[in-house]
Amino acid sequence: MFRKRGRKTAGILVMIMMLSTVLAACGGGDKKTEGDNAGASDSLTGTIEIDGSSTVHPMTEAIAEEFGAVNKDVRIPIGTGGTGAGFKRFLNGEIAITNASRPIKDKEAAEAKEKGFEYLEVMVAYDGLAVVVNPENDFIDKLTIDELKKIYEPESKVKTWADVREGWPAEEIKIYSPGTDHGTFDYFTEVINGEAQVSRNDSQITFSADTNAIVQGVAGDKQSIGYFGFSFYEENKDKLKLVPIDNGTATVSPNTDTIKDNSYAPLSRPLFIYVSKKEMDRPEVKAFLDFYLSNAGTLAGEVGFVPLQDDQYQQEKDKLAQ
Repeated sequence: MFRKRGRKTAGILVMIMMLSTVLAACGGGDKKTEGDNAGASDSLTGTIEIDGSSTVHPMTEAIAEEFGAVNKDVRIPIGTGGTGAGFKRFLNGEIAITNASRPIKDKEAAEAKEKGFEYLEVMVAYDGLAVVVNPENDFIDKLTIDELKKIYEPESKVKTWADVREGWPAEEIKIYSPGTDHGTFDYFTEVINGEAQVSRNDSQITFSADTNAIVQGVAGDKQSIGYFGFSFYEENKDKLKLVPIDNGTATVSPNTDTIKDNSYAPLSRPLFIYVSKKEMDRPEVKAFLDFYLSNAGTLAGEVGFVPLQDDQYQQEKDKLAQ
């Protein structure tokens, strides 16, 4: 139904779908699936502004491309400011939808309540966090949760790989992390360090709002380590080495199966979009959300995420209909 995609936009999509529409009108096309026409309307216009998680961005972008191909008068600009920054804009009423790689925090929910701002949380897929090192690193076979904590915890004494595990080289580690506005940073620090937003913050660690900068940093330094959403690893696996994680029960690498069954614990998580209830009164927003949940199961896998079960997507649809 949809093209195989990575994170880059294909310019021929609209032409293909226009041709398909003409052929179908002439009786020469196959029967359309739900994803081909769900949310399609010649009368829809307007702009649906979205911001938030860079992790969720490729999935929402893929949905927006497909929706835009059949709703050409609806603009959907999508930012990648990070989950925290997205919630700030969302709660200020600046955007209709925010992508989120973590659930809304208690203080954010309290702010919404104080403002009388009503919203809905919609789960759209599952993801895992990939811990990566440089491909030339030939001594790391796995990392334990405690070893990850030693590297990333506040006031960490780790300077070299030898400080992490006896027998490893006494080479200084170059440490990378998503920026503090990213839901990925919140999630990683919570499950590894025991508290969200708590991390080492010295000259040895580089924080980046751009996940691609972390990819480039790890790919370019033999003694480096970093982490980000699994889909970014899938896009760059030829440049990186994936590190299996020993969680105390088993040593597991992230993949579709281990993320879906949560055996890649504790570094697997759900992904969300949040939508303003007020914005849902707009027909183009309502149609976009219906299109999103009708096609998320197909597109999630194409951009490196793990889809929900069909009945879970239906539950999310029912939530929006209430």
